[in-house]
Amino acid sequence: MSYILTTQCSDEIGLIAKITSLCHEHNLNIVRNNEFVDREGKRFFMRTEVTGSPTSLFLSQLQSNLPDDAQVKLHSPTKVKVVLLATKEAHCLGGVLLKQYENALNIEIQAVIANYPDLKPLAEAFNVPFHCVSHEGLSRTEHDQQVGDLIANYQPDLVGLAKYMRILSPEFVARFKDKIINIHHSFLPAFIGAKPYHQAFERGVKIIGATAHFVNNELDEGPIIVQDVTQVTHANNAEAMAKIGKDIEKTVFCKALQLASEHKLFINGTKTVVFK
Repeated sequence: MSYILTTQCSDEIGLIAKITSLCHEHNLNIVRNNEFVDREGKRFFMRTEVTGSPTSLFLSQLQSNLPDDAQVKLHSPTKVKVVLLATKEAHCLGGVLLKQYENALNIEIQAVIANYPDLKPLAEAFNVPFHCVSHEGLSRTEHDQQVGDLIANYQPDLVGLAKYMRILSPEFVARFKDKIINIHHSFLPAFIGAKPYHQAFERGVKIIGATAHFVNNELDEGPIIVQDVTQVTHANNAEAMAKIGKDIEKTVFCKALQLASEHKLFINGTKTVVFK
């Protein structure tokens, strides 16, 4: 059976040798290995695909041989569990649902949660449970508490914001720390916040894009995972740009979920390390 071993820690001499030697001692065959050193931050990142039967002893020995701050995880080949949050727009949600239907993503969508009922038929068409948690009459904190409790029932590995057009409370972000992936309809850090296509039109840009990023407590400023762009012209108004942008948003969001599900993402402060 194949597994993925992910390691991140302070950099020091001999880390790759320590990891690979211990794999050899435990009869684990390395079929692929990627590593990166952030020389400024003095951080080491490594993703190792192995075959064999890793034991708890292997992990404990590995942990003890690495720096004290080492984060070592062994990922089985099972699909990554995801809960998706949405509002009314269907393109990103539909794109992910279709990818799962085609078995093109290493994910299992456990549920779709939205603050409007509009997308219920779409989720149910793919036999995915749908929950509507209206925000009407609730404070942001109260609504996030209800949504968070519902998410927690599923115990997902990731929470995907498929055009979930609400600002999350700090309590919600902390509850699912480093697990929330958002798709922003702009090439960040340009045009943060609402109506980025209108902002882009007013500036007369010649390219528009989309950005998938992890969520933190700064609006649209979490560590960036994937970005893409396409060209536009003076003839495209804001509404035309928004239509063009939907395809980019869908593609970028699916790509970010795929990278996360294949354990190719590491958060490195305000940035990410992405192995491809």
